Amino acid sequence: MEMNRRQFFKVTGAGLSTSTLVALGFSPAPALAETRSFKLAKATETRNTCPYCSVGCGIIMYSVGDKAKNVKSEIFHIEGDPDHPVNRGTLCPKGAGLLDFVHSPNRLKYPQVREAGSKEWKRISWDEAMTRIAKLMKEDRDANFVAKNADGKTVNRWTTTGMLCASASSNETGYITHKVMRSMGMLVFDNQARV
Repeated sequence: MEMNRRQFFKVTGAGLSTSTLVALGFSPAPALAETRSFKLAKATETRNTCPYCSVGCGIIMYSVGDKAKNVKSEIFHIEGDPDHPVNRGTLCPKGAGLLDFVHSPNRLKYPQVREAGSKEWKRISWDEAMTRIAKLMKEDRDANFVAKNADGKTVNRWTTTGMLCASASSNETGYITHKVMRSMGMLVFDNQARV
């Protein structure tokens, strides 16, 4: 083995310092033998569905926080749910990058509205948003509901408003949403899973 003078001093210096520490009682064995605590041990586990596409993969989100009333938990790890029948623990690149999506400064967290003619978005509360949606839907349904067609047959349809539902919902949620929209006469109804 070829070694120059500088390399020789490095090797002998490292060996000398290690043997001196061991002779003085500083052995690395206890430090190396200590077990590290698992990073998810004290985390709260929350199961959810990936919001990206219509596949509906299951995810597990891990957050830390002492669960006090005014303390907001912080999500620090997201992984695929191995018990989920759709993805069995695997995630695509978008799903694997969900943590960046959750912590993005550009993520929309509150409802906003842009009034007609305005160029700016205004933040509103969830109650205002739901009330506004219900009011606009009622106005449109009252103005455009068709009870009978040209032949006089009862059709009870409302074709001027549509709804696109999320595929990440459960079958039960999808069924109830479908029944509610159809009971109002809405015909333009679709699901992201089919699009």
